[in-house]
Amino acid sequence: MKRCSFFKPMLLAVLGSAALSANAAETVTTNSMALTLDAVVADALAKNPELKFYQAEIAAAKAGRKTAGQLGNPELSSSVGQKTAHGSGLSAEGVAWSVSVAQPFGWPGRIGLRKAIANRDIELAELGYQQFKIALVGRVRTLAFGLFAAQEKAVAAREVADRFQALREMLVQRDPAGLTPLLETRVIEATELIMQRKASEAELAAQAGLLELNQLRGGAPDARLSLVETHFTFRPAENLETLVALGRTNNFEIRLRAVELAQQGFRVELAKNERFPSLSIGPTISEERAGDREQIVGIGLSLPLPLWNRNKGNIEAAAARQVQAEVSFDITEREIERKVIEAALTYETKLHEMTKWRPDSVQHFKEAAEVADRHYRLGAVPISTYVELQKQYLEAVEGLLETKKEALDAAQQLELLTGLMPPLINTSAKEEQK
Repeated sequence: MKRCSFFKPMLLAVLGSAALSANAAETVTTNSMALTLDAVVADALAKNPELKFYQAEIAAAKAGRKTAGQLGNPELSSSVGQKTAHGSGLSAEGVAWSVSVAQPFGWPGRIGLRKAIANRDIELAELGYQQFKIALVGRVRTLAFGLFAAQEKAVAAREVADRFQALREMLVQRDPAGLTPLLETRVIEATELIMQRKASEAELAAQAGLLELNQLRGGAPDARLSLVETHFTFRPAENLETLVALGRTNNFEIRLRAVELAQQGFRVELAKNERFPSLSIGPTISEERAGDREQIVGIGLSLPLPLWNRNKGNIEAAAARQVQAEVSFDITEREIERKVIEAALTYETKLHEMTKWRPDSVQHFKEAAEVADRHYRLGAVPISTYVELQKQYLEAVEGLLETKKEALDAAQQLELLTGLMPPLINTSAKEEQK
């Protein structure tokens, strides 16, 4: 009985620890649930905080459109005083007052020009919103693949580093005698340090990509995220002439500059329209009581005389800004044309490079590195071949992932520059390829 009472608290503690470990494992699994690339993109489009800025910009532009189409408020003016009348030896006193209401009207065409300018503000805001959404999708895709690539590099580098570490520990335990075994041990130690550094760099790159990805998704910086391996299908791009033509038509920067140029033309016309004065017209009534009662009812009209200020300075300033808008449009068009050609050449080069890959290239390098490790321990493989195979395996993983990432970047850039439909990239979860 005593023995049972002694082990009972220990048994409860062990069961409690096991339950806590299970709950913790379940929590980690839940927090790091694997997501597809499309799910991450949809999450960013739904939760990115910067989208609210562009939505507010559109709302502000629409509010400005309402203001631009409104007339000015009517003006009320009044006066009251004392009137004294003298004549034929008689005098009389009384009250004199007047009231008038005047509605200001702009020169014909002025409100229409202001509405046109406000409509261009709405168009600019909507184009900016669309451009940001497309750029956000591209950035999230690039970051997601970069995160996956960095994790793959870290796994491969850590695998090679652990292999070198185990081999070094084995060689140290043998206490090698002679110069050649000692030098081989030093080569193994140096290569291990290099591989450990590459593994750390890949892990830091993965962490940096995760931080930015969580920021774009509107989540906590330290939120866990696990991605399902995604299969990318790249299609050939159109010829350069077609791409350049699409860029001139669909590119957001060119469309923004075109809207700004049109808007500046309306500003020039508005400045010219403002050479002419606004009119104020409305009813007026006045009454005087000094012996007799006199009442006057009429219509008042007022306008400033444009003698000295003909709005010449504003017209010249608006015309100068129109010239700037034209130059900006031309420069943007040339720059977009250069970027389209550059992105198309990069995409074509990377796509051609990927066609030369064997689907199982990485697996073959991995198997060769494992075979070299086993046979080096048996003395059948020299140190140079062993080290070179380990390095080549890691460089092959890095090269293949970097090439795919560069192709993805070029494709995203080309789609953003030209608005290509259908897109150059199709994505699907790896499980769907079975």
